[in-house]
Amino acid sequence: MRSDRVTVEQTYDAPIARVWQALTDPAQMKQWYFDVPDFKPEVGVEFSFLAGDDKKKWLHHCKVTEVKPGTSITYSWRYDGEAGNSFVTFALAEQGDKTHLKITHVGLNTFPDKNEFRSESFNEGWIYFATKALPEFLAKK
Repeated sequence: MRSDRVTVEQTYDAPIARVWQALTDPAQMKQWYFDVPDFKPEVGVEFSFLAGDDKKKWLHHCKVTEVKPGTSITYSWRYDGEAGNSFVTFALAEQGDKTHLKITHVGLNTFPDKNEFRSESFNEGWIYFATKALPEFLAKK
């Protein structure tokens, strides 16, 4: 049976406002995440981006479904031309002068049974963003 969710957690040596900005400012997102110029942390905002590997690029379609400013944001996550719809939540918590991030991606079993949509693939991607790309970006500022 395929897993329906992936959860990745990481703590950063940065204040919560700084991490929130990295998660919600398109100019900053482009530096560590994806190029999403239409992104706004507002419920109802729809945005798309192209991402993938050398073999295939996937057009992602997303819609912001919930925002708690400075604390959490959730958006839908689906692929152009493919069945399925999932939701990604970025939740922040202050830990003194550090920030704890919990990324939860649910609804993975709604996608077709393809290697690209395995929970292990999503887990690898979220681990990369949470433990390598985002901390490297935060360290630059």
